[in-house]
Amino acid sequence: MNLIFRLLAVVVAAVAATLRGKRIDLLGASALRFRVWPTDLDINMHMTNARYFSVMDLGRTDLMIRAGLGPVILNKRWQPVLGGATVRYRRPLRPFQRFTLVSRVLCWDEKYIFIEHRMESRKGLAALAVVQGAFVGRSGVVPPAEVLAAIGSDAASPPFPDAAAALRGQGLSTA
Repeated sequence: MNLIFRLLAVVVAAVAATLRGKRIDLLGASALRFRVWPTDLDINMHMTNARYFSVMDLGRTDLMIRAGLGPVILNKRWQPVLGGATVRYRRPLRPFQRFTLVSRVLCWDEKYIFIEHRMESRKGLAALAVVQGAFVGRSGVVPPAEVLAAIGSDAASPPFPDAAAALRGQGLSTA
């Protein structure tokens, strides 16, 4: 619940940017700036591991809205879900430290979309994650080709980087 204000700020800013014509290309990057607040900390006085994933949710929200998927998701009642994730923690994020979350689509296959999240501070890379996500509709997983078509794209997937290939085939069931 303590991320509700961050979520509202991200959604309002993303919608405003979209209305001003500042959409993100499908393979473009979303960059969001944050600060580590006391509610983000664990007993070691750095951002807790679970909070990284919560902040990454905000990055995917911004990316989806700014790529033009917001109205599509609402109209079709699709739900974005994760099927897998890998993360590498490089440096701790300390109280009140500023950091930037950069999120971008890496590639996709017939079922999943793979997204990279980079958390960067002045000291360098704090964490790097690759997530395997999908949209689920009334009849199950929505193929990425259908998602792309909904925003007017028929782009082919870029080649799979090793980090995405490691997740491939280990996500959501088709049941």
